[in-house]
Amino acid sequence: MTGSDIPSSFRLAYVPGVTPTKWVRVWHERLPDTPLELVQATAADAPGLLADGGADAGLVRLPVDRDVLAAIPLYTETTVVVIPKDHVATAAEEVSLAELADEIVLHPLDDVLDWETLPGRPAVERPATTADAIELVAAGVGVLLVPQSLARLHHRKDLTYRPVPETPESRVALSWPQADEAPDLVEEFIGIVRGRTVNSTRGRAATPQRPTDKAKEKAKEKAKGKRAGTGGGQGGARHKPAAGRK
Repeated sequence: MTGSDIPSSFRLAYVPGVTPTKWVRVWHERLPDTPLELVQATAADAPGLLADGGADAGLVRLPVDRDVLAAIPLYTETTVVVIPKDHVATAAEEVSLAELADEIVLHPLDDVLDWETLPGRPAVERPATTADAIELVAAGVGVLLVPQSLARLHHRKDLTYRPVPETPESRVALSWPQADEAPDLVEEFIGIVRGRTVNSTRGRAATPQRPTDKAKEKAKEKAKGKRAGTGGGQGGARHKPAAGRK
């Protein structure tokens, strides 16, 4: 990659609930001269943003179209039910789907869980967003099932949440536009999220040696050659004087 081909920055998209902070910190430590720009996107819009070149890579929710985007799954989130703090379900450490059978379960239009059949009773109208659904939970209208990170993102003092086993789960992945080889900066970020060390042979290519460094190396080699040739005799070899007759 020539100097003119090196991107001036790396654009990383991320969806609600995903926290890229620790990876961004490592990026700044390893590549201080390459700014990382964070680009917020909804879970629904993130794949299109990447496909259209609006970001170099993204932390997205699966599934994505693998014919268009490459993806490395990173982790799977626990699904929780968001409920008022005075709800009877708070007495348990987790809640079963059967216990939600009589509840109004809100199903926002931006839901990221892939339901075959939504549990509980449906609301009269679907909230437009998860944030709107949280407001309805606080108002006592119903309960909401979301990945745990979204429950934390929309935290309120009057609400809490409990894990719900045997429900669809959301998987988070690092994704980027399909190519024969991932771009250098994408490889750098892949290495960071996978925990590779800074000296790993994968990821960014070794930094080319500067001309001044090369000159120093040549000078050192030249000095070594001179020292090797000062031992006397042909080829610089040292000869032990022959012992005289006694």
